[in-house]
Amino acid sequence: MAKALDQKKSLKDTALKYEDQLKKIKVCLFDVDGILTNGGLTWDGEDVGFNRTTHAQDGWAMKFLQKKGIKVGIISGGDSPGLRQRFIKLLKLDFVYLGNEDKREAYKAILSQGYEDEEILFMGDEFIDLPILKRVGFSATVPNASLEIQEAVDYITYRESGDACVREVIDILRYAQDLKVECLEF
Repeated sequence: MAKALDQKKSLKDTALKYEDQLKKIKVCLFDVDGILTNGGLTWDGEDVGFNRTTHAQDGWAMKFLQKKGIKVGIISGGDSPGLRQRFIKLLKLDFVYLGNEDKREAYKAILSQGYEDEEILFMGDEFIDLPILKRVGFSATVPNASLEIQEAVDYITYRESGDACVREVIDILRYAQDLKVECLEF
């Protein structure tokens, strides 16, 4: 079973531990509710539906991966205009699968584009995520996921759901693949 990361431990050390798996990753997929969000839902009426709050650091990290040539997507049992706005229109993710709790269909569609299990990273927190978590090359979850989920994954973040836990995993991936951040200068 994976162990939750001590906050003081270097993410670079963690990247070295999983380097063989992470160097193969070409696609990063994330669940939404409970990973990219804290799981809370707010009803905002018929026109908007259920709204969720996501972390800006996660969005930046997903865009960073895309700029480096890694495909990024979400697979969520939920669906709403807010999710479509954030992930399709704003972030322009490569893969967006919404509204089906059987996530295997979405995963098979991604595999059919020529990717192998070992080339895919998936982060999920719920029992409906288990079929994918058990297949991918690298799997991760959050500390508040059920014990069975934690036992099935390679890595448990120290950050909670919706609190840039995706950024934490992406940081580990970028260290393992030596993906450099280009910082602007004056």
